[in-house]
Amino acid sequence: MLEALLAFAFGLLIGSFLNVCIYRLPRDLSVVSPRSFCPVSERPIAWYDNVPLLSYLVLRGRCRHCAKPISLRYPLVEALTATLFFAIVLSHGLSAVSLKLCVFAALIVGLVFSDLEERILPDEFTLGGTALGIVFAAVAPTGYGLFALLLPQSWGRVGLSVIDAVLSAAVVSGILWLVGRAYHAWRDREGLGFGDVKMAAMIGAFLGLQGALLALVLGSLIGSVLGLIYIFAARKDASTYELPFGTFLGAAALAFALFQEQFFTWLLKLAL
Repeated sequence: MLEALLAFAFGLLIGSFLNVCIYRLPRDLSVVSPRSFCPVSERPIAWYDNVPLLSYLVLRGRCRHCAKPISLRYPLVEALTATLFFAIVLSHGLSAVSLKLCVFAALIVGLVFSDLEERILPDEFTLGGTALGIVFAAVAPTGYGLFALLLPQSWGRVGLSVIDAVLSAAVVSGILWLVGRAYHAWRDREGLGFGDVKMAAMIGAFLGLQGALLALVLGSLIGSVLGLIYIFAARKDASTYELPFGTFLGAAALAFALFQEQFFTWLLKLAL
C-alpha cells in the first residue's frame, strides 16, 4: 500500500507536468520555460499556487491575480493521473511492468485531453511514445504477442518482444491509414488525421497487435455512439463536425491496458 501511495503522489506531479504539455505542445511552446503562468493574465504562478490539486482547492478554482476561473481540466488531469498510477502499482507492485503501464497511462492522458481541447495529438506523445513502447518491450518483455508466436523462438524473449512491438506499431498504424485513405476516396474529405495514425502506432508498440486492434474496434464503437449522441444533442452538422477520435481510442486503449486479463477472459468465454 505504501508503494501505491507514493505512486499516487508521483502521479500528481506527473499530472501537473502533463497539464503544461497539454496547453503548450499544441501551441508549439516550450514545456521548460517560461515558468507556469496564467493563460489569461499571463502573470507567473507562484510555487505555492502550483501545488497539484491542493492549490486549486485553496484558490477555489480561480487565479489569484485576475480572479478568472481556472479550467477544471487542471485538477482533473492531476487526479486522474495519480489515481491511475495508484491503481497500477497497487495491482503490479514496484516492477518494470508497473513503470511501463504508468508511462503508457501518462501518454494516453496527455493525448486524450490534447485531442479534446485542440484536436491535436502532439508528436512528442505519439512518436515519442512509440519509441518508448519499443524500449519497454525490451525492459518488460511479454513474449506472448501474436507476431512473437509466429517468429523463431530461438530469437529469445526480449528479441521477440521488441520485434512484436515494432511490427504491431507498423501494422496497426498502417491499417488505420488505409481506412482513412478509403474514407477520403469515398467521401472526398478527411475522416482521420495523421495524428490518429501515429497514436495507433504508439498503442501498438505498447499493447501489441491484439490489444491495439481491440482498442481500435472498441474506440470506434464508443466514438460512433457517443459522437452521434453529442452531434444531435448539440445540433452540430454531422457532415463537418470533427470528432476527437483520439480521445475515444485512448480511453479504449487505457481500459485494455488496465484490464487486459479480464478482456481476454471475456473474449474466450464469448468464443466458447
